[in-house]
Amino acid sequence: MYQRTLEEIIENRIGSGKAIIIVGARQVGKTTLIRNLLKEKEYLFFDADDPIIRQLLTNPNTEQIRTFLGDYKTVFVDEAQRIDGIGLTLKIITDQFKDVQLFVSGSSSFDLGNKLNEPLTGRKWEYELFPISWEEFEKKEGFIKSEQQLENRILFGFYPEVLNNQGKERVILKNLVSSYLYRDILAFSEIRKPEILDNLLLALALQIGSEVNYNELAQTVGVNKVTIQKYIEILEKGYIIFRLNSFSRNIRNEIKRNRKIYFYDNGIRNMIIGNFNQLKLRVDTGALWENFLISERVKQNAYKDTFARMYFWRTKQQQEIDFVEEKDGKITGFEFKWNSKSKVKLPETFVKSYNADTKVINKNNFREFVTIK
Repeated sequence: MYQRTLEEIIENRIGSGKAIIIVGARQVGKTTLIRNLLKEKEYLFFDADDPIIRQLLTNPNTEQIRTFLGDYKTVFVDEAQRIDGIGLTLKIITDQFKDVQLFVSGSSSFDLGNKLNEPLTGRKWEYELFPISWEEFEKKEGFIKSEQQLENRILFGFYPEVLNNQGKERVILKNLVSSYLYRDILAFSEIRKPEILDNLLLALALQIGSEVNYNELAQTVGVNKVTIQKYIEILEKGYIIFRLNSFSRNIRNEIKRNRKIYFYDNGIRNMIIGNFNQLKLRVDTGALWENFLISERVKQNAYKDTFARMYFWRTKQQQEIDFVEEKDGKITGFEFKWNSKSKVKLPETFVKSYNADTKVINKNNFREFVTIK
């Protein structure tokens, strides 16, 4: 069991009179986290994958809710996005049964966000849970073992089941990609042609660390630009990919509207392209290193409530910075190098224009980047 960063944060919210919502991809540990938080409590559990439970929780009235809650003061609804009208049901429980603490998990932000946001405005604490973070991994495994595992983590990622079944990573990742990740995407979106999704994911996986052009993707996949935009939004809501936009304030030749796309987990990305070769045999080692670092930074900024804004930066003259972070009015540019001996100097144009700090992140100092105190 990995101690999750969110656990202590959520513990401090219990009893606040608001529902506690945890969203994220399937199999990242949402149910395990909530069960661990409730291990000392008696609680009523609703598994919304069960059709009988879905029927029970679809538009019940207050008296029906009172009947099935009974004397329970803690209620856990798992996979809530599968229940029609769940937001109104949870609103009734929160408003009418004020001594009941609600815990809710959802495997995506597809319909769950729409179902919960309006009914539960001001009535919920909502958190995103990602695959295990490097910080969580190192706390359990220790410094030396984690250091020895760095390459494997860059190749196979951080899904809990992957970490807990070393030697079986490929089989587990194949099952994750084929069974779980697509499940919600196909169930809760209007995608009619899964093969387009396959082709788009492959194209995106081959372009991590590079700027993505929607028109070029449309030509590659064989659909129009609007469809590409729609599918990418769906993949974001499914917690498979995320976007970085370009940073621009006042330099005339900056690229202003481009974006890069990264995967939340390296193992998922490598499964999509079917390549788990060692880093020394790969041509995409730099891109994998970049994806690992940025996805870890995303986890940290979300868990630690840093309110940092994240970008990349490039000019038309091909000056570029891998990652830009704006926090509390301060701008910092980061360059990522797998080889710690690489000599790097970040563009003076960026440094002077934004009075920016700059850092080069490599294997020797990456821990300071993937953990935020």
